[in-house]
Amino acid sequence: MTGARKIRYVRYERRSSFWRRNQLPIFFSIFLAAALLATNGLAQPAVAAPAVTPEQMAEFHRKLAEYKAARLRFDDEAANYWKSIGDKRRTRFAKRRNNEKIEFTDYVLTQPPVYTGPPRPVDPTAPPEVPKEPPSIPVVTDFLRHAAEQFQFKPQKPGSEIEFKRIYATIAAAAGLTKDQVVRIYGFEAGGNGGYDVQAGLEEIKPGAHAISTALGYNQLLSTNSVELLAEHGDQFLAVLRRKAEGSNGPQKTALDRKIVILQRMIAFARTVPDEWGAHDRLARTPQGLGIHALNLDIDIGPLLQTQKLLNSVTFARQKFNRPLTAAELEMMNLTGDGNGFDMVTMPDAIRDRVPTSNFFQQGGYERNPVAGKNNTVAKLLARTDAIMDGEAALQGAKDLAAAFPGN
Repeated sequence: MTGARKIRYVRYERRSSFWRRNQLPIFFSIFLAAALLATNGLAQPAVAAPAVTPEQMAEFHRKLAEYKAARLRFDDEAANYWKSIGDKRRTRFAKRRNNEKIEFTDYVLTQPPVYTGPPRPVDPTAPPEVPKEPPSIPVVTDFLRHAAEQFQFKPQKPGSEIEFKRIYATIAAAAGLTKDQVVRIYGFEAGGNGGYDVQAGLEEIKPGAHAISTALGYNQLLSTNSVELLAEHGDQFLAVLRRKAEGSNGPQKTALDRKIVILQRMIAFARTVPDEWGAHDRLARTPQGLGIHALNLDIDIGPLLQTQKLLNSVTFARQKFNRPLTAAELEMMNLTGDGNGFDMVTMPDAIRDRVPTSNFFQQGGYERNPVAGKNNTVAKLLARTDAIMDGEAALQGAKDLAAAFPGN
């Protein structure tokens, strides 16, 4: 006996035990309740669960065996495909290290397998499925709460969205990012009108909306990104705050001095593990890590974090080839990671329309990314990214960011 039926059975046993101890009072209580319900036309006949015949169960087990066999064949095919993706990727990386030419045959040239077998049959004895609640993902109120509890930190909000855009644009331009890169990536990541505190899944206020990740801000940094950026670039951020504090006085200097002390504590926490994504990801899920993510909401530190994420990709590419990245190419590095993104954008133009995008993803990331799956060659993915950027960059939020760039 399973699921809801088991629960009902346990409850019935408990009522039976109680009945034996209180037969008469319970009898009259039930009789009275039934009479009242009937009088008001509310009595409902008990509905028996439908019987499952041996033939139905035999059919279910036959279909289940067919499904399992088909799924096993597909899983083997998929495992071999994604193994070949990894093998080819390692070959390309090795060739680049040795300054060898990348050939067309260094890519997997077929698309990932798609399961086309029978669906998993429904067990006729199983209780009806209850709709699943969306996974619980921390949101801005959680980041703020953990920041206050763990570090006694409350981000300093900007006076307006335009102020945040102005500071972000100034920092990004000083770092060498172009207006086109910054504005188009903002459009792609934050929807063209997203605020500095926009979180993935909550771009629009509508019934049923829920966060789909911790991605936050103009460039949608994950909490793991925030921890990693502090671990790797925290000293740079401290230097910026110290210079700002030196040029301040009164309450502003007091606030900046306190912020510097808090930031030092956060950096120390981010550096308690090796400088590895997996280790940073584990920290990012802790109350302290979620508190660090609230830095993105601070007018002094948020723009530094958002800029540094893009700058890391630009610097990575600049060290390896001498041409600027288009916004779509930079977004590929932002989306797939610097190594995979660079692998993609340095592919010869002549073969971009023939190489599947799966070559630059891990299996899980590819399957969760509808844009990459539908636009399944490099040329299509870059073209679709550019098209989305074109549309989002025409919205008012993106126009405001463009106008905030120095020289406008």
